[in-house]
Amino acid sequence: MMFPKTSFTSLIVGVFLLYVLHTCWVMYGIVYTKPCENPRTDSCISPYLAGKPRLQLSVYTALRPNADGGHSLIHREEEFDVNTRFERLINVSVPKKTRKNGTLYAMVFLHQAGVTPWQDPHQVHLVTQLTTYMMPKPPEISLITGQDDPQKPDQQKQSSESDLERPVSHWRSRLTLNVVSENFQFDREALPGDVHRYMRVYQDGKKMIYLPLLFVDELSNRVKDLMEINSSSAELPLTISYDSIALGKLRFWIHMQDAVYSLQQFGFTEKDADEIKGIFVDTNLYFLALTFFVAAFHLLFDFLAFKNDISFWKHKKSMVGMSSKAVLWRCFSTIVIFLYLLDEQTSLLVLIPAGIGSLIEVWKVKKAFKIHIIWRGLTPTFLFGKQDESEKRTGEYDTLAMKYLSYLLYPLCLGGAGYALVFVKYKSWYSWIINSLVNGVYAFGFLFMLPQLFVNFKMKSVAHLPWKAFMYKAFNTFIDDVFAFIITMPASHRLACFRDDVVFLVYLYQRWLYPVDKTRVNEYGVSYDEEPKGKSHKD
Repeated sequence: MMFPKTSFTSLIVGVFLLYVLHTCWVMYGIVYTKPCENPRTDSCISPYLAGKPRLQLSVYTALRPNADGGHSLIHREEEFDVNTRFERLINVSVPKKTRKNGTLYAMVFLHQAGVTPWQDPHQVHLVTQLTTYMMPKPPEISLITGQDDPQKPDQQKQSSESDLERPVSHWRSRLTLNVVSENFQFDREALPGDVHRYMRVYQDGKKMIYLPLLFVDELSNRVKDLMEINSSSAELPLTISYDSIALGKLRFWIHMQDAVYSLQQFGFTEKDADEIKGIFVDTNLYFLALTFFVAAFHLLFDFLAFKNDISFWKHKKSMVGMSSKAVLWRCFSTIVIFLYLLDEQTSLLVLIPAGIGSLIEVWKVKKAFKIHIIWRGLTPTFLFGKQDESEKRTGEYDTLAMKYLSYLLYPLCLGGAGYALVFVKYKSWYSWIINSLVNGVYAFGFLFMLPQLFVNFKMKSVAHLPWKAFMYKAFNTFIDDVFAFIITMPASHRLACFRDDVVFLVYLYQRWLYPVDKTRVNEYGVSYDEEPKGKSHKD
């Protein structure tokens, strides 16, 4: 039996759809918990909260997670109601050991009202860190005057020494707590493993009772809320937030928290993990589900665009109708963005794809300008190929478009760089150069797409463009528009998402205006109407 021929693209799309369906099934298994079908049997585990006990929430600080060496009460919430949301701002005394680049822990107890946690056999508690270690941010100065921001003497001393190269203790200014409020009865035979580690059970006659499910939300600890601890930090503010949580959301949050922790064990820094936390914390569950599907399709279109783009340039023989200046600018801009991300110490999740993209753009420039590299020992020699008449005519249109464009582009870029030099503070001259270049790329980069539109207008053709790769990238442009509303990002990058839409619409208009003519060369430099190179024969 012969199997039908399947294209590689169809295979990838099929695998992608299976992956999405499998992920949906896994997510359903996380948020849905099988309840106990017969509550009167011994196989059920009943909630302690069903008896509506009087509870109290107590928060202590300690230098060690097991409270050896003493503990201090920092907050007591009397008459604690599981269903009542609250937020408290308190000041916490910071011990000397913590101020000397040490650690401080918070011990959260939920226990019977009127007694201490150690007197209640049915208390539940969790321990979490109130501090974390991060590399201190390098000081930024004005490159013209040499003045920096006014700092405390301790901070100035710290930033001037080699302490910038070692992690420094930072204060987590938020403590977010949750308790499952629904009276859910678990089936002893189908108890989820993720909930099991947060569950304390005791025997009451023939019944099994589980104590309140207390949870500390580590995902809410963001880098923007961190405060550097120094020797003068005798007291620091702490916001204690509480809200009830559904069982399905608790299980989902546990899995996400474990995933972030696993990434940190693999070498991800606090800043890398914070970018992932922002996806979950800054959006609700509905937007989170939308983000997943949007990201999945973005990944699919990225791969298909990459595949078709490589295939297009691999077989490219002629630059007729293609703007070589636009190819060169794309290479320059991707390298600038890569250096900017490197200077900002961006996550490897973003940095590695940007670096691969830069290498691909360099390869495109080599193909566009027909560059051949000959090595004579360790010295390279660059040879440029010749252009035919059609390519020279395209080059003339390209040069003319860049001439008109330079009248607008250069003053804007130079003016923006000059303004930043005077009014914005940077770590170094290199940082200013990279930031000025990347701001120019983000703000005015779309102008370098215009020469290709001008070449299309002059040649009255769009047959030379890689339309498959272009359409996949266009879909990603609209997906980026959705991301611009969902995900926190710099304003310049958000504007860059929308500016591409305008150019894409102009491309579509040209596609409609200049129908494909088979007598013109296609993207591989050949014409559909060329005679086949075979032996002539008579009919």
